[in-house]
Amino acid sequence: MTTIVFVQAHPDDEASAVACTMSIATDRGDRVVTVYATNGDHGEAPTDLAEGETVVQRRRKEAEGSAAVTGSEIRWLDYADSGMFGWEQNDLEGSFHAASTDEAGGRLAAILDEVRPDVVVGYDFHGNYGHPDHVKVHHVTKRALALHSGSPRYLESTINRDFMRRMRDTAVAMGVEVGDWNPDQVMEDGHPLGTPESDLHWQVDGREVIERKRAALGCHASQTSDVGMMLAIPEEAFREGWGFEHFSEPALGVDQPMRTAWPF
Repeated sequence: MTTIVFVQAHPDDEASAVACTMSIATDRGDRVVTVYATNGDHGEAPTDLAEGETVVQRRRKEAEGSAAVTGSEIRWLDYADSGMFGWEQNDLEGSFHAASTDEAGGRLAAILDEVRPDVVVGYDFHGNYGHPDHVKVHHVTKRALALHSGSPRYLESTINRDFMRRMRDTAVAMGVEVGDWNPDQVMEDGHPLGTPESDLHWQVDGREVIERKRAALGCHASQTSDVGMMLAIPEEAFREGWGFEHFSEPALGVDQPMRTAWPF
């Protein structure tokens, strides 16, 4: 049995990024632990909150539902959501972005010491698209690994920029309206989306469990803008566009081409 820890910024990030990989892992008998850095309190507030129910409470319930789909365990670092790039919440006391990397890394290292993972999966250096909490996950995960008493493998979850470009071009050729969406466009943090394929090491083909990914996303129903947009994609297009999940493994260096294979 392999124990894999996936460090995620917010409740719902696991569903969109790694739910297929998590589901395959647990189906194989591996132990999967999801660590959420934040409580997602700056996400969308659902209109059906019960009296006295908070956004944080709802999102924790949704995370538990998603974990039941993928077979994951859950741990929390218990920081507040830092909001999007440039929001005043980035630097508020208690936010993940404002936390000391040493402090947050220490919290995560304590979880790693408890779980004793064989593999830890964080994010790429700019958190896929520059979100402050995602970028912080990258730095905090690496700091936690330095503080952790074990020596697990380290991978980074990312978006394959070239794959996304091919998906966009295919959609355009089929007459699908994609607006001005361009994965090569520089985002607010000064970097384009994700990582070029030449810098990736692993592609997981999760199309056989794609319904688990859709179900995990559906558990986060309060986040209607992002989750709703993804679930509105026709099932076949979703299978081909979201059924592949991508990882880099920095220790492998730059000379190993990406393989479609099981990384763990």
